Amino acid sequence: MKAVILAAGYGTRLQRDVAADNSGRFAHLAGTAKPLLPVGRCALISHWVQALSASGCVDRIYVVTNALYQTAFEEWAAHFSNVEILSDQTRSNDERLGAVACLQLAVKHFKIEEHVVVIGGDTLFKEDFSLSKVKQRFSEVQAECEDSCLVLSYHCRDDETQKYGILEVDDDLRVLCMKEKPRPSETKSRRACPCFYVLSKNSLPLLDTFLEEKKEAPIEEKDAPGNFVSWLISRTLVHTHQISGRFDVGNLSSYTECDLYFREKLQDVESYMV
Repeated sequence: MKAVILAAGYGTRLQRDVAADNSGRFAHLAGTAKPLLPVGRCALISHWVQALSASGCVDRIYVVTNALYQTAFEEWAAHFSNVEILSDQTRSNDERLGAVACLQLAVKHFKIEEHVVVIGGDTLFKEDFSLSKVKQRFSEVQAECEDSCLVLSYHCRDDETQKYGILEVDDDLRVLCMKEKPRPSETKSRRACPCFYVLSKNSLPLLDTFLEEKKEAPIEEKDAPGNFVSWLISRTLVHTHQISGRFDVGNLSSYTECDLYFREKLQDVESYMV
């Protein structure tokens, strides 16, 4: 199994917040890609590399970034023997390919023909999350059908449904559909779906189909990876695995909350996410 970490975003909201902050406390974050932000004792993305390596879930980790941050990622990756960097060759947010196209780029460039763990480079999970448990759950759904994919879900409040993709599932935790940012009255579900997916090797050719269908669509339809998952649900089996929550680093406020947790509250650093 391989891992692809999506890290080609430009962090425009966070960089805008850093530039507007007058305290000077966050000046060192200016021009830093979100996955490379210091979170606790290391860069945000390093938590993923350490957990993926320690769990033995994958044997290679591919990180897709952009030309603007490529050198910074290559310098960071030099400390890890199982990480490779790929640039999407864009230099601005207006040029971005979108997360789904970046995933397809990695699959083609590295000739991936195995199951793939797809991870949003600006996301971390609460301490109950375990890659070993995810691997076990994926093995279970694969035993039922080799086409099966796995996504995560966590409970969100009524006033948060309009921020996320919300999964509706059956009694066996098979995903029936994903509604994109619905009003609370539009779904009974409160299962938010973060950017962490285990895609079966059989589902990877569907990336080409999706992007071919969307080639004339606006970038927004190809950017959010959840759009591909929503499309995938009607074409193959997708199951969910429940977790308690996540840290989503989008702006300066969410970054400082995440960093504080990892500096002061993380209980077991060595086994985190393993």
